[in-house]
Amino acid sequence: MAPTPVAALDRIGLIAAMDAAASAYAGGMEGGQDSLVGRRFVVRQAFGCAGETSRDPETKVEDGLATWSRSADGQGLKVALTPGDWKGSPLIADGAEQSWEAVEGVWLTRPWLRSGDCPRISTSDNLGGPAAPSRQTMGLASVFAADGSRLGRRNGRAYEHTVRGVDNQPAVAPAQGYRLVLEGRIAAFPEGRAIRCRSSGPDQRPVCIAAVQLDRVAFEDAAGATLSEWRGG
Repeated sequence: MAPTPVAALDRIGLIAAMDAAASAYAGGMEGGQDSLVGRRFVVRQAFGCAGETSRDPETKVEDGLATWSRSADGQGLKVALTPGDWKGSPLIADGAEQSWEAVEGVWLTRPWLRSGDCPRISTSDNLGGPAAPSRQTMGLASVFAADGSRLGRRNGRAYEHTVRGVDNQPAVAPAQGYRLVLEGRIAAFPEGRAIRCRSSGPDQRPVCIAAVQLDRVAFEDAAGATLSEWRGG
């Protein structure tokens, strides 16, 4: 009898694995993620739920986060994601730099929300007024070996797409944001683990990232229609 195919990890499964890795790291018991190496994943997450990205240079969006904003001519909506250069980060630069030529990172936003849709918290539920967004604590590190294929590498270039309106009318701002889709396979850090966590102290939530090989990056609207996609090698 042929073995039953293993289902691809979705957002729920990947976040659960990172939660477990964070707990193991904090408890001094790192390990146990080897079974994830080679596993396929398909992750969808909402972005731009609160409206367009500010154009104020003082509030520049961190690399690794997808955004949308009105185009310069006012007619279109520019959707973009610039992966972060994580090769020199403390999560990477303790051995992996010897075998990886580049590491391009994307954050898994709002890990407390298992759904890939926009949050629906009422503004009346706030505790003392608006607050700054929480720091990012989970991400995917797309890794590229020095002797490997360069297909799929962005080298600082953003994934970009412009949404146009109908009949020469300005594009309508999305009521429920857009969706970022990430597909690929889980890779491994040099020590063999799929997920690596680090923290600045015992009372700080660990930041955890999974080493991955991305096969596809796409933007979708809230209904799931593909706006644009990129495929690696």
